[in-house]
Amino acid sequence: MNTRRIFLASASPRRRELLGMLFSDFEILRPDADETSGEQDPAALVVELSRRKARAGRELLLREGREAGALIIAADTVVFCGGRILGKPKDPEDAERMLRLLSGRRHEVFTGLTVLSEEREVSCAEESGVVFAPLEDAEIRVYARCGEPDDKAGAYAVQGKGAAFIRAVEGSYHNVMGLPVERLYRILKDPFGFSPSELIGGKN
Repeated sequence: MNTRRIFLASASPRRRELLGMLFSDFEILRPDADETSGEQDPAALVVELSRRKARAGRELLLREGREAGALIIAADTVVFCGGRILGKPKDPEDAERMLRLLSGRRHEVFTGLTVLSEEREVSCAEESGVVFAPLEDAEIRVYARCGEPDDKAGAYAVQGKGAAFIRAVEGSYHNVMGLPVERLYRILKDPFGFSPSELIGGKN
């Protein structure tokens, strides 16, 4: 039986849904982490930002006196296309710019994942490929203003209306959503010592 307290350092409803595949009981942290960086390598960038979020989550728990026994999971996702790193769009015009860049092309989605406990910290980056169909200007304008792209890296949601534009996903689909569940499962098993019954047996 898992007695460790699990915290997700993210307000993302997608990540909350995906972590729910492994844990039925966890808490949400909303740490204030600096997300600015001069890092140009997308894999290194998302690892750096996921570490910042996890460590900021730990600091938040320390201030609240709730750090004992805590295990914190944090993630950060970017899209990489044509040598450019795409985060969340600033406004609908920025979303249009991103979608035009992605139209008819293959791009990569990188998610940095950090798992942090009192004893150890493990970070990694997961990469998936996504192929977009060519998009018409009218499609781009309508989608950029429908609200869905507002808080999504690359200005689209693979699990939402944005699925209409996607021809193929290479690698982890859940990574494109924002949390690579299979990679997280393996990290939690080793080195963090969770058993399959704790993660997928319905006993957590």
